[in-house]
Amino acid sequence: MAAGRSVRSFDGMPNSTIVLDRVSKRFGAITAVDDLTFDVKPARVTGFLGPNGAGKTTTLRMLLGLAEPTSGTATVLGGRYADLDAPAAAVGALLDANTFHPWRSARNQLRITAAAGGIDSGRVGDVLHAVDLQDAADRRVGGFSLGMRQRLGLAGALLGDPQILILDEPTNGLDPEGIRWLREFLRQFAEQGGTVLVSSHNLAQVEQTVDDVVIIAGGRLRAQCTLEELRARTSQTVEVRTNHVAELRGRLAALQIESAPGGADRLCVSDASPEIVGEVAAVGGIPLFGISADTADLESLFFELTAPTAPTARIEVPA
Repeated sequence: MAAGRSVRSFDGMPNSTIVLDRVSKRFGAITAVDDLTFDVKPARVTGFLGPNGAGKTTTLRMLLGLAEPTSGTATVLGGRYADLDAPAAAVGALLDANTFHPWRSARNQLRITAAAGGIDSGRVGDVLHAVDLQDAADRRVGGFSLGMRQRLGLAGALLGDPQILILDEPTNGLDPEGIRWLREFLRQFAEQGGTVLVSSHNLAQVEQTVDDVVIIAGGRLRAQCTLEELRARTSQTVEVRTNHVAELRGRLAALQIESAPGGADRLCVSDASPEIVGEVAAVGGIPLFGISADTADLESLFFELTAPTAPTARIEVPA
């Protein structure tokens, strides 16, 4: 992906359940979030991605009313979180899975959380079952693994039967089976009409989970698009072996396909499929000794987008 290019942004449709409009957050001389604008749609899983220190947690805290924006607005369901009539029924959040009292059982921890939120204690058993902790319900949380605490935190987020889930790095501490379980859970939640915003510093861990991505670095937006649009931006290099490098290169150039010699009998072609290169060679009667393709993966694109030298302004491209 060429520097300075980005993916198409969403259009702020009225049905967005989460909207950030030019939000900034400064701590003295430090700008943690800088003029950040994006929106999140219902019935979809949105990955909120960026390296550690990118401003993800600060942004989520502003959405949940735990921090006040220096400027701009952060809203859920059309208003500030603090102004919601029944916040637990609107938003369930997991920002830190290490805040539980170690001597309480999982069941008692959730009962206390439910009481604090004015939620019927009958929901406790339901959410323990939903996160597959029913067999550990009466164990002390201090004996839980990090993965089990992540599940308990998710159970707490589900107590109010919310429309929106906001999760900060929920795969931390989960083994591969736990990650697969979480993926299926979040997909089911979205398929039932819920909104999921899940942060991660690792695109590979959420690639099979998310529908849309919001990528930030240095507190600024680098890209917002669907996952498929992001995949479409990955680059592909085709290496061709032929004794007619100059002739093939000329024919490709006539079609505005870039290429560069890779040796006496090799040509490296950028952003063209092996099928297209083979067809051009065939039309010109150029014999090929070999052809191979190397496609850059999404993780490489993610690193490019979040590099310190990457442009901070979005450049929209046609849909």
